[in-house]
Amino acid sequence: MRHIVYGYIFAWSLLAMPAWAATCTILADGETGTIFFQDGPCEQRISPASSFKIPLALMGFDAGILRDQHSPVWPYRPEYEAVMDSHKTDIDPTAWLRDSVVWYSQKLTTQLGEKDFARYVEMFDYGNKDVSGDLGLNNGLTHAWLLSSLSISAEEQIAFLHKVLNRRFPLKARAYEMTASIIPTYAMADGWIAHGKSGSGWQRGRDGRIDLERKQGWFVGWATKGTRTVLFTRLILDEAKIESYGGVRARDSLLQDFPGLVLKNKSIPSPERAWIKPKSYPQGLTRPSGGPAKAGR
Repeated sequence: MRHIVYGYIFAWSLLAMPAWAATCTILADGETGTIFFQDGPCEQRISPASSFKIPLALMGFDAGILRDQHSPVWPYRPEYEAVMDSHKTDIDPTAWLRDSVVWYSQKLTTQLGEKDFARYVEMFDYGNKDVSGDLGLNNGLTHAWLLSSLSISAEEQIAFLHKVLNRRFPLKARAYEMTASIIPTYAMADGWIAHGKSGSGWQRGRDGRIDLERKQGWFVGWATKGTRTVLFTRLILDEAKIESYGGVRARDSLLQDFPGLVLKNKSIPSPERAWIKPKSYPQGLTRPSGGPAKAGR
């Protein structure tokens, strides 16, 4: 039944993603990190927005600030100025990721402190690693990932997720376990289960200002079926005004597209298969050897 529901969701998402919305999609083998499908503007760095909650969860559990799926419970305060009613209540780690609660993230990083926050971002080699925040506002601790100084490409998201999945960072085992347990899950066709986090926001114009006419949307994570795990990233970059959240469109379209993309790319492509060649490949990822990369479909 849920698969049928996602069929309807995707029909809507196609209408919501016209030709002027550029879309990047990357799929990679969970064990080796080898990318077997890549298409779109995947080299461009952009704010991670709420997709940054995955690294934030790792930080929080590793530092002992977050204890388990339902602790700590932090009460809402009016000064947090939440917009959504679901955010104006007591929130635990599970609700934090499920409902994408910004103020919970900011309370977490405030308790973590600037030094440790910067140390974790550096350890994760996360995008440009710039946690300075908005110019002149000294707000990096609470805003760096919110359309501010920190940015990351879809290729770098995959590199980071590969290291998370294979526990390549010097973090406590419990940090990995608890983080995985609170990442939202979604059933897909053909028995696949997606574990992923969306992120919505706006792009910046050439003048550096936020452009409210051009949204962005992430959906990043991994999918499992039996013993197989596939990393995924989808990034939507709107080129015209669209009312719906970019992260919702990225999530719903990827959930529909994923089983078909995997089926069409059952094995690592041979050199003649279509590829996009990245200018510089993130550390920790590999790609099949062979001829020059070309744009894939």
